[in-house]
Amino acid sequence: MTVPVTSAPEAALPTLSPSRAADFKTCPLLYRFRTIDRLPERPTPDQARGTLVHAVLEVLFDSPAGSRTLEQAAALAAPQWARLVEEEPELASIFTGSALTLEQFLVEARELLGGYFSLEDPNRLEPADREAYVEATVDERLVIRGIIDRLDVSPAGDIRVVDYKTGGAPREAFEARAMFQLKFYALVLWRTRGVVPRVLRLMYLRDQEVCDFAPDADDLVRFERTLLALWQAIEAATASRDFRPKPSRLCAWCSHQALCPSYGGTPPAFPEPRVPVDSVVVERD
Repeated sequence: MTVPVTSAPEAALPTLSPSRAADFKTCPLLYRFRTIDRLPERPTPDQARGTLVHAVLEVLFDSPAGSRTLEQAAALAAPQWARLVEEEPELASIFTGSALTLEQFLVEARELLGGYFSLEDPNRLEPADREAYVEATVDERLVIRGIIDRLDVSPAGDIRVVDYKTGGAPREAFEARAMFQLKFYALVLWRTRGVVPRVLRLMYLRDQEVCDFAPDADDLVRFERTLLALWQAIEAATASRDFRPKPSRLCAWCSHQALCPSYGGTPPAFPEPRVPVDSVVVERD
């Protein structure tokens, strides 16, 4: 799900998160609905489950090495869900009008946690950071920022960026979006720390698979150019108020079909101000 962390940038420069950048690539109209119109979206069970699993894995590393067990992680699911609902009451709406029960929801979350433990032993890790907020300025034109699930740093200084994935979207499109997100984070880290991450890692907990990518500086230079070109396209679309829909298989997961011209809908009047303000967001799948 999309969890707002802050509602407005402090910097004078425009800002862009990986989620909103990916939205524009996927469908310019979706970007407009989320970033400019700021239309509400009801959380789905898959999104809420992803949020819960991320929360448990973040808290798990608060315990000392040797005590991070699947049983402990499973025991954390219920209290972490209670905390999340207290902070974001709309999460509880996933049970409204649904046959899904809280117990079933927690069981499915614990199964995903089991998938995590099949991929690595958290007792052998001491993350440098979890849910790490990062930002950097590119070309003195744009602030890029976001929140990284986990950062691992070796004694030699090598950086590994880790992103947990719990499913919920078509695999091919989702993996391309996820790797775009990790390259985004790699660029921020390179620009702020002067070090290219050694590994970008996607951990698919449901499928119990790991996907690694090793970027280099040339990759990130090209990616930076891509981001700047993307932002130029966003600025042009904003100036002309022309955000066109881009129909694809992902439309099946869109909350805004009723307002989309591709489905016979009409977007709301373009709001003022015309310059979008991008929130820092966490995408939970």
